[in-house]
Amino acid sequence: MKKQISQGAKRIVQWTALAMVGVLIVSGCAGTDEGGGNKFSDPPPNLFPADTNAIGGFESTIEGGDRFAVNDQVTVKFSGVNENWPNHEERIKDDGTVTLPLIGAVKAEGKTPGELQKEIHDRYVPDYYKRLVITITGEQRVYSVGGQVKAPGRQVYIGMTTVTKAIQSAGDFTDFAAKRRVELTRMNGKRYTIDCIKAAKDSSLDLKVYPGDKIEVPMRDWRDLF
Repeated sequence: MKKQISQGAKRIVQWTALAMVGVLIVSGCAGTDEGGGNKFSDPPPNLFPADTNAIGGFESTIEGGDRFAVNDQVTVKFSGVNENWPNHEERIKDDGTVTLPLIGAVKAEGKTPGELQKEIHDRYVPDYYKRLVITITGEQRVYSVGGQVKAPGRQVYIGMTTVTKAIQSAGDFTDFAAKRRVELTRMNGKRYTIDCIKAAKDSSLDLKVYPGDKIEVPMRDWRDLF
């Protein structure tokens, strides 16, 4: 009797071991293809870079956290469609927009390159295209300060600034500067005369400076005696 129980227990252990081997074989077959590689019903995490998306990347000398301003040059590159679209190059207009084919005006001022890129993409997809890759390219942003300042030349535009601040960034006025007749010329040719003595006391008179602007500080003459 004891011998029969022992043989029965032995058989149970053998069948259990065989069952476990079978499970392992089945699991191994499910995890490999004919070439020996792994199969995944879904991609494993972190298989692709986090910034990969249907919109595409952007290339810009503008820092990621910086924002576009009036007069900035914006280049929009279209790809991922059958049509061979040319690049769209435009400076941001005074109203803060650029105008693109089919979708019209898009607000660009105040947006980062990534934000502008996403908005343009979402305006085209899915209304006009099922898939479209947008690449935003900026340019180096500078303005110039010349005339009677201590360090005349081009200045890198690193964010919102004003005429008086721009002059300070150029070393401030020389002793011969006509502070009441500072000239500001926009990219579109518009010209303004700023009284920097008054502007220092009243910020509403201190005009904003945008990329591409030119500031010229003239030398004092007889007009500055009165």
